[in-house]
Amino acid sequence: MERPVTLKNNGQINIVLNNETQKTHGTQTSSFIPVVKQEVKHEALRDIEREMGKLVGMDEMKRIVKEVYAWLYVSKRREEIGLKAEKQALHMMFKGNPGTGKTTVARLLAKLFLEMKVLSKGHLIEAERADLVGEYIGHTAQKTRDLIKKAMGGILFIDEAYSLGRGGEKDFGKEAIDTLVKHMEDRHQEFVLILAGYSREMDNFLMLNPGLKSRFPLVIDFKDYTVSELLQIADKMLKERQYELTKEALYKLRQHLNDITGQSSLQAFSNGRYVRNVIEKSIRSQAMRLLSANKFDREELMTLKSIDLILADGEKVSF
Repeated sequence: MERPVTLKNNGQINIVLNNETQKTHGTQTSSFIPVVKQEVKHEALRDIEREMGKLVGMDEMKRIVKEVYAWLYVSKRREEIGLKAEKQALHMMFKGNPGTGKTTVARLLAKLFLEMKVLSKGHLIEAERADLVGEYIGHTAQKTRDLIKKAMGGILFIDEAYSLGRGGEKDFGKEAIDTLVKHMEDRHQEFVLILAGYSREMDNFLMLNPGLKSRFPLVIDFKDYTVSELLQIADKMLKERQYELTKEALYKLRQHLNDITGQSSLQAFSNGRYVRNVIEKSIRSQAMRLLSANKFDREELMTLKSIDLILADGEKVSF
């Protein structure tokens, strides 16, 4: 008998990938008949875990993805044997600073939901305020409906969603919110809505419509990366581009990240995006240095020195 999941005491669903072979012994003979259980491959889960395994950090997000998979899988198994399996909405809210992987995770979820036949197309539509809010009465509702129509069978991902609530009573953003709420309920099995933005702003945004908060069963916080994780991201980016930092450059980058992430006034650090910008600017700086020195051997072409680093103040940092 297959045992795809177990339920822990704390209510957390745990996947059991069991592909063992059971042996059944005869009652009167010393021989046994091997009974080979059908392997539970969970290919959709394994695919998404491989993809998420490439991402730095986000342990909580990886756990939640596995939990969502378990719930969907168990619901299908319940349906197969005639048990009730309530089809819950999968609308989500992603809260956190820029560069923490929210859009990347949304793309992976679209792929997972397609493989599990929860969504028919599995595409991702990215949108912002300008894509929903119109210029006159009635225009916003139509733009929002058109956008939802494009997202049917996939995920509609709205970044900086809290901006829909700005502008006061006469702003058309509220009309977009009301239209979204209606379609989230009426067509919740046909598309998934993910709203994303800064944590505090998204908390305030939920207060704008009485029915908004209850329609997001999954609210996920994307934490800022630690300095160690930011350095891992930098290392991955450099290896992909076939570059490496000298010891001095690595030390300087670590010190800079320690300084900038330790600022108490820092409200919107862009995390992985910030690291990518540093790497890309430093690569261009190295190119200028090599061009000036007319040095193009393999080691020089692959090495980023401390003098090449372009940090927050836009100035080179050298020893």
